[in-house]
Amino acid sequence: MKRAIRRLMDTLYAACVAIAGTALVLISAVIPWAVYTRYVLNRAASWPEPMAVLMMIVLTFFGAAACYRAGLHMRVSFFVSLLPPRLQQAMAFIVELLMALVALFMIDWGAKLVAATWQNSIADFPSLSVGATYLPIPLGGAILFFFVIERLLLGPPAAERDAAAFD
Repeated sequence: MKRAIRRLMDTLYAACVAIAGTALVLISAVIPWAVYTRYVLNRAASWPEPMAVLMMIVLTFFGAAACYRAGLHMRVSFFVSLLPPRLQQAMAFIVELLMALVALFMIDWGAKLVAATWQNSIADFPSLSVGATYLPIPLGGAILFFFVIERLLLGPPAAERDAAAFD
């Protein structure tokens, strides 16, 4: 059972990395196009900036979930490392609970934001719902929550344990 859960979380992690990576590549392609149309063609395209913003939302929420699972998220561990080992474990557990709380907040309020803005459209992309552009918030929160549960039940993934050995 543990192996199946770990494989499922590995697949979810790979999907997050692929989605965030694709968003980053699209941002990297769209911004130079905006510069080219503005300064070379002297006729600025209106869509690259809102597209880059939309891709940044995708990159942020899926990338944050992937970074959390890989243990690459920002953390300040100096003061925790000064504590005795049992208190360090307690603090690690508290941090996981707080991360679960953040994930649940993202799911709840993200879903409310999606619902509240679903009927609105974006001026530069009239067929695209504003609510659809906010879907990465609750989806990223749900994935983050799954990763927190995985960490609480099974411990950190092997890749993070291996990276921690080199710290």
